Amino acid sequence: LYPYKSSMIGLESLAEPSSTWDIVETIGKGTYGKVYKVTNRKDGSLAAVKVLDPVNDVDEEIEFFGMFYKADERSGGQLWLVLELCNGGSVTELIKGLLMREKRLEEPIIAYILYGALLGLQHLHNNRIIHRDVKGNNILLTTEGGVKLVDFGVSAQLTSARLRRNTSVGTPFWMAPEVIACEQQLDYSYDARCDVWSLGITAIELADGEPPLAEMHPIKALFKIPR
Repeated sequence: LYPYKSSMIGLESLAEPSSTWDIVETIGKGTYGKVYKVTNRKDGSLAAVKVLDPVNDVDEEIEFFGMFYKADERSGGQLWLVLELCNGGSVTELIKGLLMREKRLEEPIIAYILYGALLGLQHLHNNRIIHRDVKGNNILLTTEGGVKLVDFGVSAQLTSARLRRNTSVGTPFWMAPEVIACEQQLDYSYDARCDVWSLGITAIELADGEPPLAEMHPIKALFKIPR
């Protein structure tokens, strides 16, 4: 997680995306831009592309299949990051679809999804990164059964000088009590264990279809969770 500098990657030398990728449809919206399903003009393969616009707002590291730059004088240009396409959608969508048919996820499937998410969190925490927004919508599935932890828009880097954070971010129903407390008391802080709490709430979401307190207004839930 480092500040973007144009000199790092030389945007002007990158290929123009339209010569390789065609946008099929919009599949999501992240913190820094929209996510589209795209098709490769050469072989018809599918991928996901995250379009960051304007490019000067980029401040995160992302793994990707390819990077392109679409020049635009008015917007400042778009950086295209071509990512793996998770055709299975989010686990939240999976749960909602099952509930509509009066079915639920079986426990072995829940365990399998949580195991994949834990592998992702283990990698992040080993590199001193807190995700800070773990929830069903941010766990995607591939058609091959892969489990992907996504959306690092509010992730935080821990350093040797700063092993804890004190900024209240995340989605209310999944937020750990210590993260909520940072909004109310300035002397509170938290570490990577807040992701473990959020994954626990996600486990309940996988089993019940919703996180605890989902019937409440999010602001009311923020006051209820620490109790």
